[in-house]
Amino acid sequence: MAGAKETPRQKLISLMYLVFITMLALNVSKEVLDGFGQMYVKITDANSRVADSNNNLYENIAVNAVEKGGKWIGHDRTGKEIKRVSDEFYTRISEIIETITEKQREKDPDLKEYAQMDKGESLDVIFFKEGSDEAATEFLDMIKNYKMRVIQVFGSQYPEYIEMVEARFFTGDENDNIINRDGQEEPWFNSNYQGFPLVSSLAKFSMMQNDIRQTEHDVLITLMGKELKMSSTVNESNYISLLKTEKGAYYQGETFDGSIVLGRKGGAQNPNRVDLTIDGRPLTENDYELIAGGIQLKVGAGNPGDHEIKGSLVFLNEGVESKIPVNQSFAVIAKPNSAVISADKMNVVYRGVENPMTISIPGIPDNKVSASAPGLVKVRGSKYNMIPGQGREINISASGSLPDGQRVSTTTTFRIKDIPAPQGTVRKQSGSISIPKASLEISSIGAILEDFDFDITLQTVSFKFKVPGQPTISINGDKLDARAKSALRRAKSGQSVQIFDIKVVNPKNPSYKFKKISPVICELVN
Repeated sequence: MAGAKETPRQKLISLMYLVFITMLALNVSKEVLDGFGQMYVKITDANSRVADSNNNLYENIAVNAVEKGGKWIGHDRTGKEIKRVSDEFYTRISEIIETITEKQREKDPDLKEYAQMDKGESLDVIFFKEGSDEAATEFLDMIKNYKMRVIQVFGSQYPEYIEMVEARFFTGDENDNIINRDGQEEPWFNSNYQGFPLVSSLAKFSMMQNDIRQTEHDVLITLMGKELKMSSTVNESNYISLLKTEKGAYYQGETFDGSIVLGRKGGAQNPNRVDLTIDGRPLTENDYELIAGGIQLKVGAGNPGDHEIKGSLVFLNEGVESKIPVNQSFAVIAKPNSAVISADKMNVVYRGVENPMTISIPGIPDNKVSASAPGLVKVRGSKYNMIPGQGREINISASGSLPDGQRVSTTTTFRIKDIPAPQGTVRKQSGSISIPKASLEISSIGAILEDFDFDITLQTVSFKFKVPGQPTISINGDKLDARAKSALRRAKSGQSVQIFDIKVVNPKNPSYKFKKISPVICELVN
């Protein structure tokens, strides 16, 4: 019966069953902890291998900067800056790992007892105890600053890598909580680092270190480009690897059809004659320099787009000409002159003002890019002005054709916001102020848009003036009239007069109606 008392034997069986379930849970927990531990070891080993590979690439770039100069000087500078910020971030994570494993190392120097790393107090003390907000904020800022610096230094040259860097060092959407493992809302940082077993935190930190080293690797491989040397133990002193491509640049999704071939470092014959053109223009002797096995070009890169090099290099062998055909191309893109920095969820345009915008598509000249949206006006090149109308959102579409004829089209949604409410001012001071009567008589009444991104000069049309115990006076213009001055002279020192219901216009857009302007309270002093 359901309501009957349990016998001692039944109680014992229930207790044994509970102990059995607990033991199963502990076994599963131990297996999970071991899994995290193995992951931590493997990722740590991988980090060492990637670091060694990165060091070799850094050395290659430095050697090219010394021996070849030119673009390699810039590549060397970029590489060194990426290495500096990466090492700084990597080292900070290593310091955190050292701190949270200090007690564990006392009994487990090699950090192999993963089943004992089931508590997370050591990390919680650093980031989540009372008064540790500063440490947590510092770590979050380090992640964000590293991501921003990589995008500034590298993403501005190679925008296609920005999305990858953003994804690797994602720290949650600003002011948005996420659902944690318990189904509760909490900040991204807490959800990823608070209350986890020590061994899982080690795996997470080592994975972030791996993201750092992999980001370095992606930067260095891209900077090396076509100049990567083939590692070989056979005739290494005489040969290098060369990358031969049918064109100078490829688009995402295309098949890369490049060939890797051997080239002689020395001993090759100089061409006896050069018969080449770039985009149909014959090269002169001032456009190139003869080198072993070929020529080094010294021509301007030209306008953005694809450029063709055609013709032949002529070699004389025992009086007989040998012509080596040349049919190559290279791509030129517009030189970046600023960092690419974007704020998530900040696609906003303001009603009532001209919103300057830059619209371009990487790899396509500005004159071949078209953009459209209600209120969008092209100024020149990639510069546009957006003057939004009614509604809360607007879609801006941009399209263009790549050199291979493929059409590229993108639509971005912007939120439309009204200009924030201005603040009333007297002598350019807002809120509650102290002012002598004589000064108030001659002061200008105005309004300002504090901390607004656009420089708008507001012109005062009218306002109301109130002295305690006297009727409210409506005034046209931006100064007290005779009636207001008379009322002001009758006011006593220490009284507060009000200037409110201020009406202003933007001379460049008189039809725009501003939100209600805050009043100014003036305390009269002698």
